[in-house]
Amino acid sequence: MLERIRIVLIGTSHPGNIGGVARAMHNMGLADLALVAPRCEVITQDSISRASGADHLLHQASVHATLEDAVADCTLAVGASARSRTLPWPMLSPRELADRLPAECQAAESRVALVFGREDSGLTNAELQRCHAHVHIPTNADFSSLNLAAAVQVLAYECRMAWLSQEDAPSATPSDDAELATHAELERYFEHLERTLIGIDFHDPDQPRQLMARLRRLYLRARPERMEMNILRGILSATEKAANTKQTKS
Repeated sequence: MLERIRIVLIGTSHPGNIGGVARAMHNMGLADLALVAPRCEVITQDSISRASGADHLLHQASVHATLEDAVADCTLAVGASARSRTLPWPMLSPRELADRLPAECQAAESRVALVFGREDSGLTNAELQRCHAHVHIPTNADFSSLNLAAAVQVLAYECRMAWLSQEDAPSATPSDDAELATHAELERYFEHLERTLIGIDFHDPDQPRQLMARLRRLYLRARPERMEMNILRGILSATEKAANTKQTKS
């Protein structure tokens, strides 16, 4: 299970924080570290020192230009944030997230991304809206700011406790039909959906009124399977074809 959990850091500005995250991950048995557009050098004396023996995670960390690239193969992405500033999103506590992990990681193809934002500004609304759910660490309201490595440590600990609790539990083998759509497949669907809605004059990109954000929330909450996603893409293609035929006749 732990091998299927990826820690994603976006726009990290201090190499020591990346090293601290590597140490927190290695403490709890996590090894998949992805960095999105880091604003600092990754391998430095400070990052290696803060890693305290977990610097191998720094050397094998993948680096990506965008969040979409970092989580393309993931079947669940959870953003660490107090709340979405413009649109409410499904919110989990660390323990609630941990309770979901054994089932989420059961399939061999499954990947779970835990996404953390910048030290100074966290995750943007656009990044939060690319996550299925958000996780909030219930800190002291009078002093709620957490160091990046500390935040990762809290969630990594919950991941390990979930793994320990199900280590001896029997696992069912999911069928191929039950494979969840990956993040990349969902993103292609959202692009197709927006293009179709614009084509049939349902969606005006100049006056979006949060339509696509709300549709993202709907489909991410629904957790469509690959077969279901293929059906939805087929419906969109048929809709486009019918709309083009109608325009040609008129």
